[in-house]
Amino acid sequence: MTSTAFSTAEKNAFATIVASPDSAFRKRVMQNLAAGSAPAGEASGGAETLALLEKSSCRTVLLDQRLPDLEVNELAGLIRARHPQVEILVVDSQSRLGDAGLPPDSGELFHLLQNSGSAHVPAELDLPPVADHKTSPPVAVDSEPLPGMIGRSSSLCRVYRLSRLVAPRRTTVLLTGETGTGKELVARALHDLSPRHDRPFVVVNCAAIPEPLLEAELFGYNRGAFTGAFQSRLGRLQVAQGGTVLLDEVGDLPLSMQAKLLRFLQEGEIQRLGSSDSLRVDVRVVAATNARLPQLVKDGRFREDLFYRLSVFPIELDPLRLRREDIAPLSTYFLNLFCQEARVPARTFSAQARTLLARYAWPGNVRELRQVIERAFILSEEQGELQPEHFSLGMGSALAEKNLRTAV
Repeated sequence: MTSTAFSTAEKNAFATIVASPDSAFRKRVMQNLAAGSAPAGEASGGAETLALLEKSSCRTVLLDQRLPDLEVNELAGLIRARHPQVEILVVDSQSRLGDAGLPPDSGELFHLLQNSGSAHVPAELDLPPVADHKTSPPVAVDSEPLPGMIGRSSSLCRVYRLSRLVAPRRTTVLLTGETGTGKELVARALHDLSPRHDRPFVVVNCAAIPEPLLEAELFGYNRGAFTGAFQSRLGRLQVAQGGTVLLDEVGDLPLSMQAKLLRFLQEGEIQRLGSSDSLRVDVRVVAATNARLPQLVKDGRFREDLFYRLSVFPIELDPLRLRREDIAPLSTYFLNLFCQEARVPARTFSAQARTLLARYAWPGNVRELRQVIERAFILSEEQGELQPEHFSLGMGSALAEKNLRTAV
């Protein structure tokens, strides 16, 4: 992370943020912007840019096409969704300025970059010639599977890449996806791959705790705070001190608690029930939900300011039906796991069974797949190969079996 980024962002509002892996390019642009009395911040990649935008106000973002972590169009889409007031310029730090469909305004930065409508970087920026312009080599972002996760589909590799990118930072992450897609596994991986891995990982299921108890569970309480409070108790946020807290099913938070959670995210402080003292808490927040939060915001059931605080770095997990190439390796993994637990020889799937599994819609996603494989393993008894009759696929099984018979 650049030295300028957070030390500046915490104090100032920026006219411009310059995002490029090329430190020489950033320096040249920053010098020219400073000469024009335009306060600017810098970032070396996409994730750092998003974190800066969360911590500061900004008019314009200059994005290098050669960012090492996020695709520039992907990053531009994230910025548009979270900070619609921010204008985006895309530039090739080695040669040409392009707009990639992102219309610039007539602001100060654009006048510095644009020269009489030319697409070339103008002389005002005092950039060195292209031949002498040394660019830092791109930083490889690992798409190796996260701990405990199986699959190599393109969408899952994207989850691996984004997770490994953001894991070392304290950036708030929002995990979205249907029930059973593995959001808690990703949250645990974010913790295990972070500098906080030796500190607590605390899960709070916002849907499972009754509303009257939720504040006490999150923030704790002092002795005598309410009837039955015979001794003080730490809240989950304080228990997670120095570590990570997963706010699971965060879309189910009641509005009254949303305001209190927003204050914690903004200030990093909590107040126990029955106490007027504020306590500082250092916790990395990961939120997860299967709800469509933007729709809940429109319906007035979720605070818009809390949504933007939580979704600094969103990661969406696709349902299993959209990544069918992951069904076979997951099935094999679960079957081997059950064989090892039962201490029996390894078993396999028949070709018909594999076809049946591949055709099913899996409304319960990976969680349902595991349960179906476990039941089939038990029903197969001593057989070395699992057959279609061992599987019960819920409401969709009849259609799947009919399609299988037709195919065969």
